[in-house]
Amino acid sequence: MAHELNIPRVAPTVPRDLPLDTDEIRKARADLAATLRMAARLGLEEGICNHFSAVVPGHPDLFLVNRLGWAFQEATASSLLICDFEGNVVAGDGVPEATAFFIHARLHKMSPRVGAAFHTHMPNATALSMIEGEPLVWAGQTALKFYGRVAVDENYNGLALDEREGDRIAAVLGDNDILFMKHHGVMVCAPNIVEAWDDLYYLERAAEAQLKAMSTGRRLVPVSPDVAAAAAGQMRRGDPESARLHLESIRRILDREAPAYRK
Repeated sequence: MAHELNIPRVAPTVPRDLPLDTDEIRKARADLAATLRMAARLGLEEGICNHFSAVVPGHPDLFLVNRLGWAFQEATASSLLICDFEGNVVAGDGVPEATAFFIHARLHKMSPRVGAAFHTHMPNATALSMIEGEPLVWAGQTALKFYGRVAVDENYNGLALDEREGDRIAAVLGDNDILFMKHHGVMVCAPNIVEAWDDLYYLERAAEAQLKAMSTGRRLVPVSPDVAAAAAGQMRRGDPESARLHLESIRRILDREAPAYRK
């Protein structure tokens, strides 16, 4: 299902000898590799077909992304590619997967607020993309983390293999952080890697809880809109620090059990 990127190359807008090994960039590489590894452990990936990206610190016209053909559990800090918005690999060995480039390059270019974008076909959230109506019904506390932050792409259009489809997806996302892509999966966007990881994790947990409740056959009872909005506000105020601690925790786990992600 993965596709190699095959587009006419243009001269890179960023010289290849540009220093791209600052402390900030090395940390971003390690953080992104850690999220890929933990996503694999939790079953949030699908084969070699999902992709995480993050804007390169200090370089808003470049982004980090996992390489074509590598499963999430193989990711290391050094295996991640740095690409420009024209499809050139500025640093790293390999190439990006085609849909990864056309979705993530256009998203980061069109929405500079998006510092990190995680796209997966994680099973529970993807299952909710297949049902009629709104995917989340706001019946569980974890789901309220996303209240007022969700868009739904109702128009599945096949694989994203050109810029037009990437642009369309970015336009549907708009100012939201979460995009349920009907018949496809989800896109989680955030200002940075730590918050993207936190949202990805809790989105799948919210979807899992909702599907279990739906499986009883009994009617789900949504939280009232005013309480939902208030609870969402409470969560959002604490999210940046909570997300930072969350990522630190998964890095400690990986440091003990799978330290190769840092290489």
